[in-house]
Amino acid sequence: MEVLMFTGIVARRALIHSVEARQTGSRLRVAARGEASIDGVGDPWEDLQPGESVAVGGCCLTLIEGSDRAGTPLGFDVVEETLRRTTLGSLQVGDAINLERALRVGDRLGGHYVTGHIDTIGTVQAFDRGGGEVILTIGHGPDAPFRTVEKGSVAVDGVSLTVASRSPKSFTVVLVPHTLAVTTLGELVEGDVVNLEMDHFGRWVLAWLAGNEETAPGGEFR
Repeated sequence: MEVLMFTGIVARRALIHSVEARQTGSRLRVAARGEASIDGVGDPWEDLQPGESVAVGGCCLTLIEGSDRAGTPLGFDVVEETLRRTTLGSLQVGDAINLERALRVGDRLGGHYVTGHIDTIGTVQAFDRGGGEVILTIGHGPDAPFRTVEKGSVAVDGVSLTVASRSPKSFTVVLVPHTLAVTTLGELVEGDVVNLEMDHFGRWVLAWLAGNEETAPGGEFR
């Protein structure tokens, strides 16, 4: 039995092979072997089968076609709703993207629980490489259904990160060299857009408070 959740520990960085417009969305194809798996071992991906869930840029999608073993592109159908609410609608051939297979019972949980359901799109406000560390600042709309907690977890384009600081309209994360090297985050520049997913448990708290504003302290969750 598989649990359709992810950890935010990116297993592969691949390239967009093609984007095919369809009547009800797009067929997104990812080069199965555009780049090697991060752990250097192909076996964990060789048994990937159509019907499985894969986090593509942080978005949970169902594999429709393709085989990592055969080296054929992995195809995913992306509906209009997902194209509108995530960055997948702006992807072009050759763009790099993060991939992660669904978590299975018994697997190590190295990051945090990630659902692959994007809350909002964020914008890179700063990418500061000074002082021996890389600090990424990401802005988001104050009215978006998205909140962060300092020292809590957040998924950025499917990558599990810890919130270093926050404000009502933005938050910062510190990126280690390994994350910069093996995910797409090292290629970000100011103005780029990213998929954001708040902590799964925080999402439920936010939903509860939204339905109980008359009893919540201050009436809001900020």
